[in-house]
Amino acid sequence: MRYALGTILVFGIAVVMAMVGRGGGNFYVPSLVLAGCSMHQAATTGQLILACTALAALLVYGTKGVVDWKLALVIDPPTDVMALVGGYFAHWLPGGSLKLVFAGPLVLAGFLMLRPAPQARAGRERKFGLWRRRFGGYDYAVNLWLAIPITAATGLVAGMVGISGGSFKIPLMVLACGVPMRIAIGTSSAMVAATALMGFIGHSAAGDLNVSWALPAAAMAVVGGLVGGALSLRTDPARLKKLFAYTTLLAAVFMAGNAMLSPA
Repeated sequence: MRYALGTILVFGIAVVMAMVGRGGGNFYVPSLVLAGCSMHQAATTGQLILACTALAALLVYGTKGVVDWKLALVIDPPTDVMALVGGYFAHWLPGGSLKLVFAGPLVLAGFLMLRPAPQARAGRERKFGLWRRRFGGYDYAVNLWLAIPITAATGLVAGMVGISGGSFKIPLMVLACGVPMRIAIGTSSAMVAATALMGFIGHSAAGDLNVSWALPAAAMAVVGGLVGGALSLRTDPARLKKLFAYTTLLAAVFMAGNAMLSPA
């Protein structure tokens, strides 16, 4: 019964998370714990679910040409490396405290995404570290001095607490770089998949993999990712932006509550 409850929760969460290009580890981990999975095994299984959901959604977004692969390849590697480190050393720091601290930036990210997005344009400014991009008919500028440190720090903590970091990558792309919401969602799916996979490897290397939980949940995550990706392409970007903001705020509540209920 508990396995059935866990997989049903995973499917529903996967659909919504795939729609907005975020991982959803904030929801998966407490849901799996609620279904009877231990905390460390839930974090490991959550990383696998994140990877499967994002890869499934990526199949949908990739065929529609809304994934800026060059942008992902530049700003995501620091996240992936630090997610591997964070996943492996997750036992060294109190997970409950990390979740509680991480909830604050999530609230900020959610409220920032409720603000109007800046116009997607790169401008004429040329500076070292400012990467001008033209993709999908849009112009935008990526501030690498801002993007690289944020993605690296996000990866470290995300790997430790079993989330993907998409809650911060999409606001970074949309608000700081002027990337259109639909392209940010598609590109985030590629980055979420890579980050979650590295975090999963780190957790598994530490011996926290429970196959009886991981395999059914991963299968449902694939189905949910395909459904969510298809729904996202049919949804207005402005509504997707609001949905992302509200799910981020809800994730902060989940993470804070989970931190208070879990052992330090």
